[in-house]
Amino acid sequence: MELHDNLVDSEIQDSTVSEPYKEEIDQASNPDIIHKSLEPILEVRDVHRSFQVGGQSLHVLKGIHMEVLPRQLVMLKGRSGSGKTTLLNMLGGLDQPSEGEILFRGQMLHTLSDKRRTALRRDQIGFIFQAYALLPLLSAWENVELSLRMASVPPREWKERAAHCLNLVGLGKRMHHRPFELSGGEQQRVAIAKAIAHRPHLLLADEPTANLDSQMGAQVMAVFRNIIETENVTICMTTHDPTILEVADHVYEMVDGKFV
Repeated sequence: MELHDNLVDSEIQDSTVSEPYKEEIDQASNPDIIHKSLEPILEVRDVHRSFQVGGQSLHVLKGIHMEVLPRQLVMLKGRSGSGKTTLLNMLGGLDQPSEGEILFRGQMLHTLSDKRRTALRRDQIGFIFQAYALLPLLSAWENVELSLRMASVPPREWKERAAHCLNLVGLGKRMHHRPFELSGGEQQRVAIAKAIAHRPHLLLADEPTANLDSQMGAQVMAVFRNIIETENVTICMTTHDPTILEVADHVYEMVDGKFV
């Protein structure tokens, strides 16, 4: 990729290249134009979600519209109770809207059976949680390998894929350590390696930096940016941390169940 970029740069600087050709090169390398030409991986159309609490209806989401394009890092920003985790759960098919539609790669999630939604999550979506969700008696490598087993990835790929994912998140030299031997930031990176091991199209992360200091949080966001480029994955995450918003492609701010 670096060699290609250098060649394109040298061609643009060459005085013999025509202006129309230069414009074509500029457009081809512009990520905004690339995103506009792609179909959304996620579409949310007028979604509402209500819960029955104590005999009354609690309206948590109130007419949400959004879309997420491939290879974007999208953040749902808001205070606790704003509805962002409820929305994230519905994007992953863990919950269904009371009204409206959610499409994942053109499929309406709410029309799929429980069995088909489960298979879709297993094969095409990765989840990252605040609590890391690592098995304490297994090493980092064994935790990632277990996720490959559960996703029905062929056994011949386990060893190489687990090592690749841990190297990708900067834990190549720590892969045989157990969670209690790792820092909070390192445990979160193991969780990221687990989530991407089965090559999902979409990664959903619920407050992945909430339990980390600012330096560790910045490292996790750098890992997210790296895996978007190397694994061609799309990431949608919730956060209330204003210090990490600048790395996002798009930020949706939620207040009382609505985008503002």
